[in-house]
Amino acid sequence: MFHHYKYHVFLLIIVLIAISPTSVLGEKISGVKTVGNEESLVVGIFPRRNKKVTERIFSPMVDYLGEKLNQKVILKVPLTFPDFWEGVAQKKFDLVHYNQYHYIVSHKEMGYSVILRNKEFGDTTISGAVIVRKDSGINSIADLKGKNVIFGGGPRAMQSYIYTRYLLEQENVLEGDYEQNFSRNPPNAIYAVYYGKADAAGIGDKVMQLDMVKNNIDLENIKILAKGEQLPQLPWAVRDGMPEELKNYITKILSTMHESDVGKRILKTAKLDQLVVTNDEDYNEHRKIVKSVLHETY
Repeated sequence: MFHHYKYHVFLLIIVLIAISPTSVLGEKISGVKTVGNEESLVVGIFPRRNKKVTERIFSPMVDYLGEKLNQKVILKVPLTFPDFWEGVAQKKFDLVHYNQYHYIVSHKEMGYSVILRNKEFGDTTISGAVIVRKDSGINSIADLKGKNVIFGGGPRAMQSYIYTRYLLEQENVLEGDYEQNFSRNPPNAIYAVYYGKADAAGIGDKVMQLDMVKNNIDLENIKILAKGEQLPQLPWAVRDGMPEELKNYITKILSTMHESDVGKRILKTAKLDQLVVTNDEDYNEHRKIVKSVLHETY
């Protein structure tokens, strides 16, 4: 009887080891980079908000991921979009959060694979939008000819630049018809319009709901001149060559955070409702917009 019991316990341990991504014996999962003498997984997040805010709100999520993986996980938040993109291009990030344009380029050229997308403000979709002051006298896209239009984040910003340029071009307002400028990030583009430093701004439609925007300016003075179709939200992707076991485990950890009280608190800190499992085909409409505006095929 005793030997029969030991046999079943032994079988149970073998099964648990086989199905557990980090074994019940506490061994680390393989496939992450070595930094110095220690294996580390690097998470890169783009500067949609400013660097300090981004580090503050995403640090708890990174710590949570490290605890679940039993690995050291490092958060990297470059100061600017160009600095961030350099990190993507050099494959410095194991897990990366960025915009849809970043993703489709990095998927084709560097092999990144999407695993998740944001759900925020109750939506798993997002759009580009053009905003002006209500007292600007600008009432249509055509009125932007000869005006100063600022785009948030630079020429690789999907919603704030590429999508909003698409909206302008649908109304026959083409590059060169207006003065084009860029801000460091999308919130700064809203501030530029609010304080009269630009006539119009290209932004993502969810940016005006960010605390750092709505708590600092009176949005009653701003109106949306045009907004595009809702398309899949901002993606999270993993680097080329990541072991399938590690990829699947990261996906499971992050996509189920909303199911626990601890996870819900961490998501709330990151200004997210949930991270939703997604796939590459979800970004095909973005590929069409990019081809129309930038004449690039991904």
